[in-house]
Amino acid sequence: MQAKSCHSFIPPIFPVSPAKIPPANKIFLPAKTSRAISITAPGELVLTPNVVDDSVAAFWDYQFLFVSQRSETVDPVSLRVVDGAIPLDFPSGTYYLTGPGLFSDDHGSTVHPLDGHGYLRAFTIDGVSGEVKFMARYIQTEAQAEERDPVTGTWRFTHRGPFSVLKGGKMVGNTKVMKNVANTSVLRWGGRLFCLWEGGDPYEIESRTLNTVGKFKVIEGGDPPAGESKVGIWDVAAAVLKPILRGVFNMPAKRLLSHYKIDARRERLLILSCNAEDMLIPRSHFTFYEFDSNFELLQKREFNIPDHLMIHDWAFTDTHYILFGNRIKVDVPGSMGAVLGLCPMISALSVDPSKPTSPIYLLPRFPNPNDERDWRVPIEAPSQMWVLHVANSFEERDENGNADIQIQAIACSYRWFNFQKMFGYDWQSGKLDPSMMNLKEGEEKLLPHFVQVSLKLDGNGNCENCTVNHLKKASDFPTINPDYTGKRNNYIYAATSSGSRRALPHFPFDTVVKLNASNESVHTWSVGSRRFIGEPIFVPKGTQEEDDGYILVVEYAVSTQRCYLVVLNPKRMGHADALVARLEVPKYLNFPLGFHGFWAPS
Repeated sequence: MQAKSCHSFIPPIFPVSPAKIPPANKIFLPAKTSRAISITAPGELVLTPNVVDDSVAAFWDYQFLFVSQRSETVDPVSLRVVDGAIPLDFPSGTYYLTGPGLFSDDHGSTVHPLDGHGYLRAFTIDGVSGEVKFMARYIQTEAQAEERDPVTGTWRFTHRGPFSVLKGGKMVGNTKVMKNVANTSVLRWGGRLFCLWEGGDPYEIESRTLNTVGKFKVIEGGDPPAGESKVGIWDVAAAVLKPILRGVFNMPAKRLLSHYKIDARRERLLILSCNAEDMLIPRSHFTFYEFDSNFELLQKREFNIPDHLMIHDWAFTDTHYILFGNRIKVDVPGSMGAVLGLCPMISALSVDPSKPTSPIYLLPRFPNPNDERDWRVPIEAPSQMWVLHVANSFEERDENGNADIQIQAIACSYRWFNFQKMFGYDWQSGKLDPSMMNLKEGEEKLLPHFVQVSLKLDGNGNCENCTVNHLKKASDFPTINPDYTGKRNNYIYAATSSGSRRALPHFPFDTVVKLNASNESVHTWSVGSRRFIGEPIFVPKGTQEEDDGYILVVEYAVSTQRCYLVVLNPKRMGHADALVARLEVPKYLNFPLGFHGFWAPS
């Protein structure tokens, strides 16, 4: 389908078909399958659903999850229902999903999926008519404006980004490492829509048209916490590094994390930042901010932690901010190569598995004179784990003031996590290798999986007991009914794998799992052969039952190069009638794997 035949469609920014993929009823297999292939769209290979060699099919299916989509749609496109129907009691609203959309330019460079330009998708659901409209736009970041030629529509990557090395652009001496592509998470707050990235200001988006409004300066940079004097050796090191990181590498003084929290009971937005120099010195400076619905700053709390940490996601309760301390260290050879532009900037860091435990920092959310515990001293969980994402956390107190804190999260092993190989991207070849995400039999415990952490505190805040329960099933992208955020919940939903693919047993995910945290029972729904899913999102109906609502998830049918919006009934997970509806995105708007989404009720 050509762009000019649809008035609601922006012509592709690349002067050829966006996917460059032949019809799916043909097959052209190379005589010898290479171990990895560029994440540009493969034009020489097409598979049928009946490919005999699963290892070949699985390999290429993985590549099709990361095919660039250079097209956008301005006007909403109606999605065709192919299974079921949108139920009459479905709440009206919009499901926003962000993630990378572009992985290769027109001059020979590819980028890591985490460095791909942000591509915002919106599914607007009318619960009355049952109609679903789809839109997709690139977020017009400063990097996008520089790298895309507005006249020819071609792309030339000029920013390295934290995870990539440019092959067709300037390598040596390239200091453009802070490539804010706004591709990681999306938030609707106070009637405004934002796309976030790990390390920079969010971009505000006009929710109706998906036009980019511009950067939103939500935080200011960085004075030290009140009462602290800058006399230590690491304060001196920080003072030296700050002007270099800011002036040479254009890093903001404070880097905003892409994961935020919403305290529904207090109607507050909670966000977290860290200092730019924290990457290179063995201490961590975190600042927590709490905003009301008008973005008025209600509270700001700063903490200097004497440990070298990398935080992606975090937790909160009524009285605490909770950080799982993923320990890191500076890689000296990697740092030298990163500064010279010979390897990704993230090569300057590596994981630090020197201790067999995991530090958990309980930071006081509000001043509490009865809390005797020194928050600078972490609680050491009796298990070494790298925490990726948090599903929920809550605390309950008895009549004596003793607290029971529960955290539900996704964690993996330090032995598996590798900054330079996430998603199997090889920066040296610019290609993908799915084996990184799919370990050999017997090594499954190293992969991301559910963990339940329990902390018992006495009335003075001292930890009496800490336990970690590992549920071995590989999974990620956890979510819950948002009405239960910060309070006791039973159900957690996540993406996992059925294990039916011998060559891709663990990732990409093809199954939505419903876990009952109270009894560890599991119910699942799977998409079927050669189809994958992304992050599930829970849409509550506002009743008293925790699992009364719907689950939205995108299905990536890579064998036919199509995407579907899937609606599930969480009460019927594990049953044949769990599928409520499936709606088809037009093939010319087929998009790559997304990261995180947000449900915004009308």
